[in-house]
Amino acid sequence: MPTATANIGVVGLAVMGSNLARNLASREGNTVAIFNRSYEKTQGVLDAHPEAGFLPAASYQEFADSLQKPRTAIIMVKAGAGTDAVIDELVKVFEPGDIIVDGGNAYFPDTIRREQAVRATGINFVGAGISGGEEGALTGPSIMPGGSDESWVTLGPILRSIAAIAEGEPCVTHVGHDGAGHFVKMVHNGIEYADMQLIAEAYDLIRRGTGKSPAEIAEIFAAWNAGELESYLIEITAEVLRQVDAETGAPLVDVILDQAGAKGTGAWTVQTALALGVPVSGIAEATFARSLSSHPEQRVVAAALPGPAEAFTIPADQVDAFIEDVRLALYASKIVAYSQGFDEIRAGAAEYGWNIDLGATAKIWRGGCIIRAQFLNRIADAYASTPDLPVLMTAPYFAEAIGRAQAAWRRVVVTAAQAGIPAPAFSSSLSYYDGIRADRLPAALVQGQRDFFGAHTYKRTDKPGTFHTQWSGDRTEIEAQDTH
Repeated sequence: MPTATANIGVVGLAVMGSNLARNLASREGNTVAIFNRSYEKTQGVLDAHPEAGFLPAASYQEFADSLQKPRTAIIMVKAGAGTDAVIDELVKVFEPGDIIVDGGNAYFPDTIRREQAVRATGINFVGAGISGGEEGALTGPSIMPGGSDESWVTLGPILRSIAAIAEGEPCVTHVGHDGAGHFVKMVHNGIEYADMQLIAEAYDLIRRGTGKSPAEIAEIFAAWNAGELESYLIEITAEVLRQVDAETGAPLVDVILDQAGAKGTGAWTVQTALALGVPVSGIAEATFARSLSSHPEQRVVAAALPGPAEAFTIPADQVDAFIEDVRLALYASKIVAYSQGFDEIRAGAAEYGWNIDLGATAKIWRGGCIIRAQFLNRIADAYASTPDLPVLMTAPYFAEAIGRAQAAWRRVVVTAAQAGIPAPAFSSSLSYYDGIRADRLPAALVQGQRDFFGAHTYKRTDKPGTFHTQWSGDRTEIEAQDTH
């Protein structure tokens, strides 16, 4: 029987799992037990990283025996049935008070279900969102754990030891109970979808409008990254656009097939937002844009459809002004994406009874994660100043930024429409902005229509109560019982 000397264990040693295990082992005070269903994989990690001092296990029992109590294990396997299978095995060898952490991209309702089932055994279950990809797992990710307060006492110091550091603070916080961590990670990924789509639209508009090469546009993005748009995604965009394909000599971006993949978190974000009644139009359009790109059989047929009569070209003396307009439109639309994402987190917290600190969430996204950006500090400041802020973009910093950008934003959306260039995330973000600031919306007509065909009733602006017009009769109005 192995000696119980490890304070943390990792199950699942694919790239993410092995990198996370290496990160844990590199931090003072951590001794890491490792287990993989195939011991060949375990042996490969041992051989490749002898410096880590891993404690290998050939069975779940051996793995459990090597862990100090309360035993703490992080599962890094593909979300779904594989996760359930590992949990079942760990429950057999763990004891009440031990901690099982799911570090995969699980759908938060699954995490709620798993937490309830595991809690019944006396074992703690924690769903932890981990962002930063393979590099982040190795060097310092942003971590969003849920779970019980009891589990956080043991888990907190371990996760703080491996998290990214931003401005002296580890990028991890106890998000909330049961599924809160995976919920917040889901919304993080939804915002990531919107951010990436907005950047792609900015690139497309500049390239089509100015004729600049990918390498030239890379320099534009690099310059943007030195200002208020500073972020990981802007930084890597410049790197991608600079890359030349070794085989053809062409820009790599021109060789890559224009069909974007997705792993489900964007769709989950949109589906959940619909259930919560929260508009996340920028995230939704970004998700749909990936879907549209992945239907070449439709695009080939639709290519024959008519478009603008004239080719789109920005006059040479207006190129710099156009590029600045695109930059401002990108920044304004980015603000909308984050504002919508934080709306969804607030609504989810209310629905599921989670006490999520929105400012703390913004802070843990400042380092390690894919959407890390300079203005996350401004988001944290906004919620520190007004914790119950109803709309993030109404905070003074963001309201001023959109005020500076809105004329350019409108010009870019108009230009895209006239040029026949799809800019769904830019356009929907602007429509949301105009919708949320409107003093009156055409929803009044929608309610009238709903009452006409379904007697769904309506309220009036001039007096309290709920009303119905007898549309199929004499069209008199009657006061109805409020069923909404």
